[in-house]
Amino acid sequence: MTGSVKTMGVITVGALVAVTGYSAVLGSSGWLWFGWVLLGLVTVGVIASRGSG
Repeated sequence: MTGSVKTMGVITVGALVAVTGYSAVLGSSGWLWFGWVLLGLVTVGVIASRGSG
């Protein structure tokens, strides 16, 4: 894995922790979860493209 892919993975996991914490304290936000799912899909796509390249 390259550095940029690792960075995206760390950001994705960090965003999950942040969204979960926000949801626990202030209540769930559909837009936050939608954004996190979108970020996760982009990260998976980048990992897949690097793996097959």
